Amino acid sequence: MKVVLFCGGRGTRIRDYSESIPKPMIPLGHQPILRHVMQWYSDYGHDEFILCLGFKANVIKDFFLHTRPETFSDCVVSHGGESIELLGDTVKDWSVTLLDTGIWRNIGERLWAARDHVRNEKMFLANYSDGLTDVNLDDMIARFEASGKIGCFLAVHAPLTYHLADIAEDGRVREIRPAETSEIWINGGYFLFRPEVFDYMRDGEELVIEPFKRLIDDNMLMAYKYEGFWRSMDTLRDWQSLEDMVEKGDMPWNMKVAAEKNRRSIMLAAS
Repeated sequence: MKVVLFCGGRGTRIRDYSESIPKPMIPLGHQPILRHVMQWYSDYGHDEFILCLGFKANVIKDFFLHTRPETFSDCVVSHGGESIELLGDTVKDWSVTLLDTGIWRNIGERLWAARDHVRNEKMFLANYSDGLTDVNLDDMIARFEASGKIGCFLAVHAPLTYHLADIAEDGRVREIRPAETSEIWINGGYFLFRPEVFDYMRDGEELVIEPFKRLIDDNMLMAYKYEGFWRSMDTLRDWQSLEDMVEKGDMPWNMKVAAEKNRRSIMLAAS
């Protein structure tokens, strides 16, 4: 299944990086968050990517044009670099389509620009490219396929440090509670679509506003609720939190790392 990735954002709330590179290229560990997202889809067998570029598109193009497979794999280098042997799992051959969709376009316009690349697909995936999760994608796809809907998005609780206040008309506070314990659901930026979604779109519209309103009116939009791990990288604090997880080897979105961590936990429990 093809995966459309929106990579045109500036990431203005992460100024340490966003002025020099596009937001999806901000590093987590030794690789950009974009590659973490792509690896997650690839782990589920989805290796055809369509990248909708915008701000500093050349940076992302250079990454895919010049990055070699061994950059992110264990390897043996010999003969002065002329011979390189990859160790461990074979690196998958991803198909990456790089589309320059303009600097100032919104998400809806970027998806519209990629329509010819997915119009003949039964279904396709899409992602904001700045969030990570360990949701079961196979189950999400199966439920969406069975629903007969045209669109689906991952619904998550916002992992915020803010507190929500329930305030009466006279200013009396009825209740105050952490945001993450509330019943509020937000769009997690992971989407599933059928090509018919383009029939609900108009020029210049933001994807989750007017087109989603039309889908809702026709009962063609569903949400996949998930209460497990999900984090977006909206601010410098978010980046620091995710970077800390990577440094500790706590990466639930990475199947290989998560499986190894689980194996070690079982061994410790048995010892």
